[in-house]
Amino acid sequence: MTEFVLVAGAWLGARAWDEVAAQLRGAGHGVHPVTLSGVAEKRGAAAAGQQTHVQDIVEEIERRDLCDVVLVGHSYAGIPVGQAAERIGDRLKHVVFVDACVPAHGESFVSAWWQGPAAMEAELAGNGGFWAPQTAAEFEGQGLTGEQISRLVSGSTPHPGASLSEPAVLAGPLGDLPTTYVKCLLDGPEPTEDVALLLKSERWRLVEMDTGHWPMFSEPAELARILLDEARD
Repeated sequence: MTEFVLVAGAWLGARAWDEVAAQLRGAGHGVHPVTLSGVAEKRGAAAAGQQTHVQDIVEEIERRDLCDVVLVGHSYAGIPVGQAAERIGDRLKHVVFVDACVPAHGESFVSAWWQGPAAMEAELAGNGGFWAPQTAAEFEGQGLTGEQISRLVSGSTPHPGASLSEPAVLAGPLGDLPTTYVKCLLDGPEPTEDVALLLKSERWRLVEMDTGHWPMFSEPAELARILLDEARD
């Protein structure tokens, strides 16, 4: 039995995985969605940093004494997931990045922000140290129904800015981890440059989904199928 540890991106908690988790459990696997400190039911901690999020994931795995772990990180959560994957050692079976950011040693989410670090820093400063959730209009064009967008909006809470500005800490090359990268094509047809470089590793492979950035909402059955493939490897 594989143990799936599922971590959603910014603003979202464990409930984001409900539909995917049901299918994984139905296939006979253990499923452990994680809510990171400062969001969803753990909301309110502006000072919750990136290393706090790494520890949230590691502690879930160690507390439950999980082995054969497929560790799944979506969007922002790819950054703490990539670091946690190193730290759980032989417990790790595979990493899956779902349209995710990937960690780079000494770099933060803010430092790699596509509009430039200053833009993200100004946004956080203007919102009391938090990253404000997206509005319903900002989810358009991502393959989501109106009902799915409503669920996303209602399940989103402000994301602690400290986790976005704190740098990643990696002990070794990320390309050495057994990894699948899931690229959601409505969010851009090609992986980012850092991911494209990592995909040259023999231990990384690319899977594409014809949907937007939130496949756990838009295409949960297909995402579950992809994850189950990793359980069979």
